Amino acid sequence: MGEAVIAYLARRLLLVVPTLIGIMLVNFIIVQAAPGGPVDLMISRLRGQMGEATARVGGTGTGETMGARPSGTTETSRGSRGIEPELIKQLEKQFGFDRPAPERFLKMLRNYAVFDFGTSFYRDRPVLSLVLDKMPVSISLGLWTTLLVYLISIPLGIAKAVRDGSQFDVWTSAGVIVGYAIPGFLFAILLVVLFAGGSFWHVFPLRGLTSDNWAVLPWPRRVLDYFWHLALPLIALVISGFAGLVMLTKNSFLEEINKQYVATARCKGLTKRRVLYGHVFRNAMLIVVAGFPAAFVGILFTGALLIEIIFSLDGLGLLGFEAAVNRDYPVMFGTLYIYTLLGLLLNILTDFTYVLVDPRIDFEKREA
Repeated sequence: MGEAVIAYLARRLLLVVPTLIGIMLVNFIIVQAAPGGPVDLMISRLRGQMGEATARVGGTGTGETMGARPSGTTETSRGSRGIEPELIKQLEKQFGFDRPAPERFLKMLRNYAVFDFGTSFYRDRPVLSLVLDKMPVSISLGLWTTLLVYLISIPLGIAKAVRDGSQFDVWTSAGVIVGYAIPGFLFAILLVVLFAGGSFWHVFPLRGLTSDNWAVLPWPRRVLDYFWHLALPLIALVISGFAGLVMLTKNSFLEEINKQYVATARCKGLTKRRVLYGHVFRNAMLIVVAGFPAAFVGILFTGALLIEIIFSLDGLGLLGFEAAVNRDYPVMFGTLYIYTLLGLLLNILTDFTYVLVDPRIDFEKREA
């Protein structure tokens, strides 16, 4: 069993490299084909600044500002609109667009192999430094939310499966439907209005992960302050994230409970609790465990974006959104690389979690 596990791990780790390259290549092609880029964005900003200056100096009645084209002209080149070609070439060199796309992609892969993601176009800081600065916020949200979602959803799903059709099942299903139907950011807005000084009570803070004086507080108060700031964002994320997992757990357990081996075990005199947790649990939990990487990565990198904005939490989701808006390619591709690599490694970890849940899984057969 040990050799099979090692062989399977080596095979999966080797597959990470081509998968990662393929994902980066697809996204690189899409970004290259998309209209607008850092050079075009910078030129637009320069035109806007020059147009405002021209309007202040010469008035606005001529129609000849940088943002307007004189009537009757058909020139469309960027240089003819007031931007010197030499400046455009300098911008292209500054942003690395003076080389062919294949050369840029290969250079990016070589740098990314040693976790050199370059420097942000607009923040003038190394991308890795930016990511490390934002990581604590996103990890706090993703880790605690995933943990709470699983701690709530699995027991609730099991209870609903055991009491299928009862009043408990009906009433909890109503709550699950509400949680599934309403987006997390709407819950977040409601929590802000109710408890963060919106219109009713000001119980929880609305900005940041910790207070300004957090560094000088004794450690028990640091812990309390940390969770005091996390309370509302976590509630919003958990309410919107637990519904699907509850139903998945319930349906998985119901399917196993209705199988023949459960009836056979009961006929042998085993207690209901022993049948449930000794036989049904490890079979039903496989599909629940399989969804863990996707749930964690989704909450960590995408699900928390609007929550970060609403509660002014400066995390990876907000960083990625601002990078996309500003066409900050080093940040975009750097964060994509980290997200993808983490997701692939978590998928491998999931396979080994299968073995912990059900040791009957044979890696030798999976190898074949």
